[in-house]
This record gives sequence, structure tokens and C-alpha cells, in this order.
Amino acid sequence: MSPSRTMTLKSFAKLADREAALRKLEHIAAENLHNTLRLLKHCTYNDVHVYRLTSKLIPLATHPDLVDWNPFAALADSFREVGDYAREHQMRLSFHPDHFTVLSTPRPEVLESSIRDLRYHVDMFEAMGLDCRAKNNIHIGGAYGDKPSAGERFAEAAVKLPESFKRRLTLENDDKTFDAIETLEMCERLSLPMVLDIHHQWVNNQGETPSELWPRILRTWESDYAQADSPADRPLPPKIHASSPKSETDRRSHADGVEAGPLLDFLRSIASVTEEVDVMLEAKLKDGALFALMDELSHYQGDGVEILDRASVRISG
Repeated sequence: MSPSRTMTLKSFAKLADREAALRKLEHIAAENLHNTLRLLKHCTYNDVHVYRLTSKLIPLATHPDLVDWNPFAALADSFREVGDYAREHQMRLSFHPDHFTVLSTPRPEVLESSIRDLRYHVDMFEAMGLDCRAKNNIHIGGAYGDKPSAGERFAEAAVKLPESFKRRLTLENDDKTFDAIETLEMCERLSLPMVLDIHHQWVNNQGETPSELWPRILRTWESDYAQADSPADRPLPPKIHASSPKSETDRRSHADGVEAGPLLDFLRSIASVTEEVDVMLEAKLKDGALFALMDELSHYQGDGVEILDRASVRISG
């Protein structure tokens, strides 16, 4: 049920009939969207309302050799079916564009490619008919030997993006370069909501605790680019990423599952000021990690934890 079947450019080039090759790409993309819909139904069955879509729905969609190809007309029904289901079941969808989408780059051709990649992600959301509550989550990017200059390049590039791009952006702190404080300052500067990755903050920080930053992070979710398209629309809850280190010697890599203790400590620390928060788990076992985490959290019932359904809990501080 993989939603990211692909075709390499090498395989594409071997097909003598280019139009037939493009139709094959579109067929693979349609299968990916069908499997995405099946995964969303699996999520609904398990009470999961937050889902990160793979960026690889359309193979070779942003490759420079295929800039004349527009697959969206052929895939309109498939995209609309995914979007209709997400809206009907009030699912909050997002993309996390790949690591090569870097607005802080000093190379114009990389910036151009990054903007093209953002366009691809925005186009997919629009093909699904989803409003600006469907977000593209990115990092500020590399430092390139001069972090202040890289940050300025990011800000300058972000400001110049089309409004339709900016209304779908969230920024996340990373585990090596731009830490939580630096990312928060950029979000405040650009009026973008911040996704706090508590694992990244643990391995890359300036001595602060994540709960110390949380009131400011919450306010970024009230900013111009965090608002819904219509006042009648339900606003987005703030989002965090949670994961556990793979080992003591490899603290940055993600483990198969997510330990309940550190996540629970953080959620308790923000419970008094937070009505609702989406928690995106980053773990090798995917939904298996969620089920294991919920089972572990069930052992804390009566200790400030109430299990609401198969994927939601109520925490008291």
C-alpha cells in the first residue's frame, strides 16, 4: 500500500515513446493517490486526524527535464477524491518538502529549484481543494559557513514568495543548524507559525527548555499566515514533532518508537496554557509506534492522563 511508488529518470528515458512514458508516470501517480486515500481511511478507523503526506506522489514532478509536463489535469479526480475525504473527516494534512528545498542557499539555481518544489506542493494542495490550513513544513536550511547571512537569505527569499506559498508555510527547528530560538525569531519576524520539534530542541539548543519558549510559539499560531481562510473555519491547533533518539551514541536519529516519558513531561508542562496540540510522531514503526505509545500512555491513567480514543489523550499539568 505504498503511496510513493516512483520511476527513475533513467527508466523514463529508456521508453522510446515520450507521451507513453508520461502516461505511465501519471498512472503511477494515480496509484499513489489511491493508496493515499486507503491510508487516510486507515487513519480514520484508528481515530488519527493528523497525517503527513509523502512528497513523492507524482514521480519526477519537479525534474528539470520535465518542466513542460503538467500532470494535474490527468490526476484531477484522484486528487479531488483525497481532498474530499480529508475535508469530510476533518483531517489535518501536511507535507514536509525534502531537505533540498532550502531558501537559505547562496546558489540561485538551488533557490529556483526550491521555489519550484514549493510550487509543486502548493499545487497538490490546491488540486485536493484544501485551504491554507494544509501546510508545507520546512526548515530554514543550511548555514553555509555564515549562519546570520544564511538567515537573511532565507528571510529575503520567503518575503518574495507568492502569498499562496506563504499562507501554507510552517517552520521547524532542526537538530544541527537553526535551533528553536533562532527558528522562533524567524517565525516572529515573518509571521509564520512554528512547529516545535522537541527531539531536535533537546539535541540543539541554547540552554532553554522547550516549555520556556512555548508561550511565544503559541502566539505564532495566531499570526497572519496561521489564520484560516475564513473566520468561520476552525483554526489550526499548534503542532509539535515528537521522536526518541535511536541510541545513546546516535542521539539525532529516530528510534523505531516514541518513549512516553519525555513527551508526557513536555505536554504536562504546557497543559495549563494549551487547549489543544497536534503531535506528529516521527518513528520508524509509523502507526505501530503510535499504537505502542498509546498503550504506554494508558498506564498513566489516573495520573493526569485520560485516554480519549485510539490516538488522542487529555493531559492535566
